[in-house]
Amino acid sequence: MISSSLIIFRLMNKDQKFYEAFKKHLPEGAVNYCFDLWKADPFNFYITRERQTKLGDFRYRNNQKVQTITINHNLNPYQFLITYVHEVAHYRAFNKYGTKIKPHGIEWKRAFQELLDPLLDPHIFPRDILIPLKRYIINPKASTGADPWLMMELRKFDEEIKNMDLQFLQQIKVGSQFEISGRVFEKLEVKRTRVLCLEINSGRKFLISGHAEVKLKKD
Repeated sequence: MISSSLIIFRLMNKDQKFYEAFKKHLPEGAVNYCFDLWKADPFNFYITRERQTKLGDFRYRNNQKVQTITINHNLNPYQFLITYVHEVAHYRAFNKYGTKIKPHGIEWKRAFQELLDPLLDPHIFPRDILIPLKRYIINPKASTGADPWLMMELRKFDEEIKNMDLQFLQQIKVGSQFEISGRVFEKLEVKRTRVLCLEINSGRKFLISGHAEVKLKKD
């Protein structure tokens, strides 16, 4: 179990630790590229415990010469890679334009697009992720969670999904029963991005996002 304290990789004589961290957390084909991004313009890099409100961040401190990027330790390799490049784009945009730009404005978007473009390769990302990722990067949002298609494909590679036998509601058949938040429903009808469902205990009908993670009830 990871300690709540941060795993800190400092700049002096830490090249090997950085490289080993990237090997552990990234797709193999992206390791050298991500390491080179750090080497070209170094920053402090922290791999942290899981945080519910964010996957990573870029922290600017005006009293520090070297700035900081943090990423949650529990991300799957593809989410870790996108998050890392997302935060490096913040860092590069800050270095070029200063602190007066919008966090996810055009300067960041351009930096993110340029940094991610060399990684849009089937040898790095599975096809299921690559297709929505290419669409997402045309006009990237503040979070991959803002793109339901990309989020769904990324979540398929989370250990949590595999270990808990979860599926996305849109993947199960109409007429199937499923559990979510301790309540049992039957899938009735698909309505664009949402699904009409019947709660078994109350007899009430609800519209639930097709991207909701549910556990299929077995006969």
